[in-house]
Amino acid sequence: MPRTTALARLAACATVAALALTACGSGSKGSSGSSGSGAGSAGGTVKVGLITKTDTNPFFVKMKQGAEKSAKENGATLVTAAGKFDGDNAGQIAALENMVATGVKGVLITPSDSKAILPAIKKARDKGVLVIALDSPTDPQDGTDALFATDNKQAGVLIGQYAKAAMAGKTAKIATLDLAPGVAVGQLRHDGFLQGFGVSAGDPSIACSQDTGGDQAKAQTAMENCLQKAPDLNLVYTINEPAALGAYTALKAKGREKEVLIVSVDGGCTGTQAVKDGKIAATSQQYPLVMAAKGVKAVADYAKGGAKPTGYTDTGVTLITDQPQTGVDAKDTGYGLENCWG
Repeated sequence: MPRTTALARLAACATVAALALTACGSGSKGSSGSSGSGAGSAGGTVKVGLITKTDTNPFFVKMKQGAEKSAKENGATLVTAAGKFDGDNAGQIAALENMVATGVKGVLITPSDSKAILPAIKKARDKGVLVIALDSPTDPQDGTDALFATDNKQAGVLIGQYAKAAMAGKTAKIATLDLAPGVAVGQLRHDGFLQGFGVSAGDPSIACSQDTGGDQAKAQTAMENCLQKAPDLNLVYTINEPAALGAYTALKAKGREKEVLIVSVDGGCTGTQAVKDGKIAATSQQYPLVMAAKGVKAVADYAKGGAKPTGYTDTGVTLITDQPQTGVDAKDTGYGLENCWG
């Protein structure tokens, strides 16, 4: 899920007590936690690591909650860390190395950079640590033992299909507000949207494309730039709901918020409420708690002699809208708000 702030350096360090590992340093967003019976490795419980892109984004907050609950249910100890910002590959590498040093059986990771993290993951796997990607795959996907995630391409396909149906009879002038180069989740959603809408990259209907890092303020600026380039835009795809709300703010300033269809991905509570309020036409909802819960259970089961998790496990996606279109499966915002996160 994409998820951002300004560049800074994360220094990570391991503090080994009975249960905990902390990623720390100047401005670090790393954290530690424990759950389950017994006391760390001394108590013989399975130690599972969770490394998220940040620990402030509601998506990852919900993911951590799911991991904590699952750890308690499966008699595991959970240790956590996070990058300072979305894209902090160095911070994730440091956290992974520290977790391996403290004896984790497996690590769940949402990779900030799907390629640059691969050497560190290989080192961990070579030492016998099970590594499962959550939400975002590595590139290539088999860089980890397994992947528990939304089908991000399908999430894009759903909102592309919805937009196509909603725009019937109109000539589309599209702006895509994307994530950042090198991040698989962003590319998958973008490609899925184009596929669902029925256009290819470079199609003349795509009037403007800009990276936003999934940040609301940057997306507002990107939308302002797109409106200067193509004032008659009538359809906006956004990588996530903060970007969608940034686009909405820019459109409203021009008095065009009712003329332009905005579609997005994530299904957080703020974004789902924005769908209910009519600011976003539709969003594809994903379920971070499920990803983490399944991931922790997979590590715990494997440690207890179960099968080693492999391949891809789809954790589900649902189109949420109060303006359904014929031929596109969807649920309303009542369902979305009952199942949202954040």
